[in-house]
Amino acid sequence: MKRVFSGIKPTGHLTLGNYLGAVQQWVEVDQHQADALFCVVDLHALTVDHDPARVRRLSRQAATLLLAAGLDPKLCTVFVQSHVDEHARLSYLMECVATDGEMRRMIQYKEKAARERERGGSVRLSLLTYPALMAADILAYGTDEVPVGEDQTQHVELARDLAVRFNQRYGHTFTVPKATPPKVAARVMNLQDPTSKMGKSDDSGPGIVYLLDEPEVMRKKVLRAVTDSHTDVVYDREARPGVANLLDILAACGGGDPEALSGTYTSYGALKKDAAEAVVELLRPLQERHKALCADPGYVDEVLRAAAEQARGMARPYVDAAYRAIGLLPAV
Repeated sequence: MKRVFSGIKPTGHLTLGNYLGAVQQWVEVDQHQADALFCVVDLHALTVDHDPARVRRLSRQAATLLLAAGLDPKLCTVFVQSHVDEHARLSYLMECVATDGEMRRMIQYKEKAARERERGGSVRLSLLTYPALMAADILAYGTDEVPVGEDQTQHVELARDLAVRFNQRYGHTFTVPKATPPKVAARVMNLQDPTSKMGKSDDSGPGIVYLLDEPEVMRKKVLRAVTDSHTDVVYDREARPGVANLLDILAACGGGDPEALSGTYTSYGALKKDAAEAVVELLRPLQERHKALCADPGYVDEVLRAAAEQARGMARPYVDAAYRAIGLLPAV
């Protein structure tokens, strides 16, 4: 059976974009068709200035929401990155294989470093090197496939390059993974700025539907989504990004095809109303399960403890093999 790994970073409250762009596929497809691991990658949240208490709170919330969304501990492994030391152990080896040029070419590094400098802040070294940690996250488990959105494919390509380079230099050690983006709504856009991704780290709330928003708040956000000055409903990501985003969301909520759906609407108002109701109904059971899990924190603790133990057992042989291959003396 193929092995799948993917992670989610606790840098903000999870959004509809996170759900439709990643979690929905994890729940409906990956955990049933693969030996799947899903990780709250909390170490990645430390690459920028952060509040330690907030990182802990958001890490637990993310893990709870993944379980509420339908990830089943009997079918997959849901764990927290920092609970498994092998990620950090392997990350340094990946830094020893990667080059400075590869790190500096990462699009997310360029964008985030530029934002930090604009704010007058300093850029942490970990922001430059975190793709090596991401490669370690993937390679530590012999991962075959990484289900990710479009914005993360560059990091998976780096993991592929590092795996190939390591294998060529030091002997075959790692499986070479591939990225597998979702078929629909791989990148849900901000409702107020449909040229930008609906990101959980963005504070522009009116354009972002959070998974724990109240139903009426969700409705208002979708109904107020930016469209354009036209009146016909056409699916065109380039020329009509706001309408295309609403069609993508509606299609992903109901399993339809966005282009086919466009032919069933004659007004933006009707499209917005149906999209709003589809979002509310999609997230209603998730919110109910989240509330129940929050009332039973001991269950979540036990799931994370058992999953971390399982993940350690899966990762250790790969990481130990990499340590031997690269020339490190085994511990006695």
